[in-house]
This record gives sequence, C-alpha cells and structure tokens, in this order.
Amino acid sequence: MQPMQIRTLILGAGAAGMMCAAHAGGDCLVIDHARTPGEKIRISGGGRCNFTNLHATADNYISANPHFCKSALARYSQWDFISLVDRHGIDWHEKTLGQLFCDGSAKQIVAMLVSELRAAGADLWLQSSLSGVTRTPEGFVVRLEREGKPVTVTARNLVLATGGKSIPKMGATGLAYDLARQFDLPVTETRPGLVPFTFTGDRFKPLAGLAVPARLSNSRAGFDEALLFTHRGLSGPAVLQLSSYWRDGEDISVHLLPDVDLFTALRAQRQDSGRKDLTTELARHLPARLVDALAGEWSLRGRLADQSDAALQQLCNRLHDWQLRPTGTEGYRTAEVTLGGIDTDALSSRSMAAKSVPGLYAIGEAVDVTGWLGGYNFQWAWASAHAAGSAIRG
Repeated sequence: MQPMQIRTLILGAGAAGMMCAAHAGGDCLVIDHARTPGEKIRISGGGRCNFTNLHATADNYISANPHFCKSALARYSQWDFISLVDRHGIDWHEKTLGQLFCDGSAKQIVAMLVSELRAAGADLWLQSSLSGVTRTPEGFVVRLEREGKPVTVTARNLVLATGGKSIPKMGATGLAYDLARQFDLPVTETRPGLVPFTFTGDRFKPLAGLAVPARLSNSRAGFDEALLFTHRGLSGPAVLQLSSYWRDGEDISVHLLPDVDLFTALRAQRQDSGRKDLTTELARHLPARLVDALAGEWSLRGRLADQSDAALQQLCNRLHDWQLRPTGTEGYRTAEVTLGGIDTDALSSRSMAAKSVPGLYAIGEAVDVTGWLGGYNFQWAWASAHAAGSAIRG
C-alpha cells in the first residue's frame, strides 16, 4: 500500500493539537489513540473547562527560560480565545481570580475545536496509535496502527502535541519526550505539578474534608487560596499551586487566617470572654475540628484570661507560620500538569519549531512551560498551538 502523503501530521487530539490544526491550514491530519478527542478538556474544571484566565501573562508560567512563552502569549492572548468562544455562541462566566468557565459543558469547547479544525480542512483520526517515526530529506515517515490495520503516513511537518505524563489513566505517556530525544532535542527533568501533598500516617485523617482560607508558601512562591485537608494530606488550590514550586524534603509554611489580625481579636476576646477556654475562643476563627487537632499537637489549654500577650503572640506566630514537611505528592496519578519537558533552548519561541530539525514542532504541555492553576495551561496550549499552526500555514 502506498504511503498517505500529507503536509502536516499532528500527534495528539488534545487542546494544543486540535488548536494547531485549526491554524495550520489544509492537508493536515490529527491523530490520537483515544476514542474521542479532547479527553482532558472534557474532565477539566469539573466538566465545565476552565478554558483561560483574564490575567494570563508570562509571570504565571514556570520554565527554565521564563521569557520563552512571552512571544506566543502576546500574539494569541486570552482575549483572542474568548472571541473564538463567543463566535461559537458558548456562554461563559468568571469565577475567582479571573478564571473563566463554560456555563454549560466542557464538551462545547471540544466541539468548537473539532469544528474549527474541520473548517480549516484538517482531518481527525481517532483510535490510531503510533508505531514509529523516521526522518527523511523530505520530512517524516510515520507508521501507525489504525483500527487494527497498519498505515504509513509521510508528512513534511510533524507536530508533537501529546502532552505530558499527568493523569496516566487518561492515556498520558512520555511519548513527546521519547520522540524529542529520538531527534536529539534535550528534555529537562519532568515531575508532577499542581498536585496534592501527602504525609505519613493518619495525621490529617480526622480533618478530611475540611477547607480553610490560607496562604501557603516556601522560599520560591506563595499563594492565598483555599487549603483542603484530605485523608492522605493536603489539597486545595493553594496546595496545588505551591506544589509546582516544591521539592522533596522541603518544608512549607501554612499561614492560617491570612486576612485576620488574630492577635488583636484574641486580646479583645480576652477582655470580654476571658473565663472561656482558649480553644473555645480560638474556634470562633478556625473550624473546631482544626482547633482540636492543633490543641493536641501544640498542647493548647487553659482559659483565655490566663494567656499573656506574649503567649497569645506566640500562638498567632505559630498559626501564621505552621511549618510542615510533606513526605511527597500524589504523583502523576492526580497531577493536573507535568513540570518540565522539551527544552525551550531547542525551540523557536516564535514558531515552536525545533531549531535543529526542520519541520518538527512541539507545543502545549510537551514543552518546558507550565502554567499556574486557573486556566493558564489551556491558554498556553492555545497560544503555542497558534504559533506553530501559523508558522506551518506560512
């Protein structure tokens, strides 16, 4: 059988892959091993897809080269994607911190991307797995298995859009990194990002399900959002954010009640309710279950009236800098993203093309650019895909 000849082959029918096809022009094929496209889009944002963030800038991304993402983000901003969503009649709303979600279903974003790639003249093959890739002077020869049958495709351009290692139950693998190494592109260290912390034993089990406002920080970053206690440790937005800046063996600082002048409040309560137990009065500011746990851990006892200013200040200092050392994270199983990836030094920031391999491109999560929680990673997918697609279209 003669090989199928096309201009552009995109590996991965996720957010970046489909978006790239929409901008790459005709004679383009997108392949994916899944039964349906955009599976991670479908489950994102509780099924409503947090598709971008109003405040997205290069400052919201982690990379060995923090300047690399600037070009793509500037040329395809959150406002460009919002315009696309509006043109397709998809209603949306803003939640906290600039996060935008569909009013309806994340499936609307998937349908929009499929519609856009079809309109651009691209084709989509699902249930198609990769057997191997070789490079020739004319481009790439890609061996596939589609619906149980071998197929060979030759393409002038090859786009790596298979994502990272996060959520392997969705089919995530390190394929993009393997292919990058095959073509001598360097790959930085990869690790789970936006992932819950774990702790040994049952330390937080009695607190499971409890959420409190907090500021979590270390020497690299800090985030003010909700903290959620789980059976295995800590989760919630503040934890997920900080996990991307955390390394094994490091402490984290938990600042409970970041927006409360607790020392002043407790002094006032001592004046009015001094005969009550310290823990009873502290429970006016923190959930009783958490106060009970801290009382046991820190030996908090006695009436509020018996606490000197120095003792109250010491307690407040502990609550504002609760030092914890996670034993690890839940890993790729629940990580929302993969930190690290294909080294940006090997890519053009304008086109996402490999500098040393003509016709090869890498986009989205496969690249060493990782966004914060809150729609930033989708925005990088849209922006990097637009950059590559526009360069391919010429």
